[in-house]
Amino acid sequence: MSRKPFEKFINQPESGAKKKERIRQEKKKMREEKNAWFEEQKRLARERKNEARQGNTSGLRNSGSRSENLKAEPGPKRGGVRKPGEKLYSNPHRTTRPIIKKKTAPLENTASEKTRTLSTSADNDQMPLNKFIAWSGVCGRREAAELIKAGKVKVNNQTITEPPFRVSQKDHIKVNGKKISIQKNLVYILLNKPKDYITTTDDPEGRKTVMDLVKRATAERVFPVGRLDRNTTGVLLITNDGELAQRLTHPKYEIKKVYEVHVDKPVTRQQLDLIAGGIMLEDGFIQPDAIAYANANDKSMIGIEIHSGKNRIVRRIFEHFGFKVKNLDRVMYGIFTKKNIERGKWRMLTEKEIRLLKHLNTSFGNKKTS
Repeated sequence: MSRKPFEKFINQPESGAKKKERIRQEKKKMREEKNAWFEEQKRLARERKNEARQGNTSGLRNSGSRSENLKAEPGPKRGGVRKPGEKLYSNPHRTTRPIIKKKTAPLENTASEKTRTLSTSADNDQMPLNKFIAWSGVCGRREAAELIKAGKVKVNNQTITEPPFRVSQKDHIKVNGKKISIQKNLVYILLNKPKDYITTTDDPEGRKTVMDLVKRATAERVFPVGRLDRNTTGVLLITNDGELAQRLTHPKYEIKKVYEVHVDKPVTRQQLDLIAGGIMLEDGFIQPDAIAYANANDKSMIGIEIHSGKNRIVRRIFEHFGFKVKNLDRVMYGIFTKKNIERGKWRMLTEKEIRLLKHLNTSFGNKKTS
């Protein structure tokens, strides 16, 4: 069974020179990001130092004006007649510095001001609440924002419904009644998901989840990155790195996903061209990055590359043309394939793979935000 038309999407061989250049560019990006981070820390330190200096100089100016007033006060001149017990002259430099009390305006009695006072840690130790939840390994930042808006998160025994609300590790944070803290040991697991498993950390209906397959992999609390339908198989990343999960699922980074689709009847060349040109679905326009026959001898086997994170997007594309998807298998996610991983099995990522994953398509995100 030939798969050559589909192999252009996966496992493309790199020449020696091209591979060296890619590695060189990745190292260059890592150095630039590291240097930018250190420069930002230096800038913040300078700003804090300048603020401290300005506070001190303002106090000195106030005390200086007081000293000038004391100097201007008339006193007995040298050689003049002085009364008993009176000093010959007064030294203005020996005056004590006056204590200046800053007046603080009273806080407004509003809900936002009230919640801002919950956390008393320094600003450099704080982070958004949804980011804290993601770093604790509960779920990704998007899912964390939904939990917060649903009123399922408490900070210091007060319900918070604003995801950007800033917290620190000193705060007492609970999600669904369970106390959480930031994970120190980051774990990265690559799973070849089988059918009949749902992509979630738990299920109220008692159905099998992907967490049942990796429960012996680590003692840390981990969660799946993105979602695969119950009957969709293939590559799935599971981790407790919430920051990475946020980036991998954000549309601006355009993380590549390649699927092998088996539909109930042959797909014509005209239909492939229509899909390749983009179609309008109920939630907007969608256009795959590439599409071709996965098997030259079987027109019902299609390979499609897409970076959209919309719900059930591949199935909906083919259902739009009246096809019924019999099997859907994700054969590639980012830089990973299911090679050497049997269905239902998993493996840990190597240190090299983790480094590559953390810098995957970072230039895309920089271009979008610049």
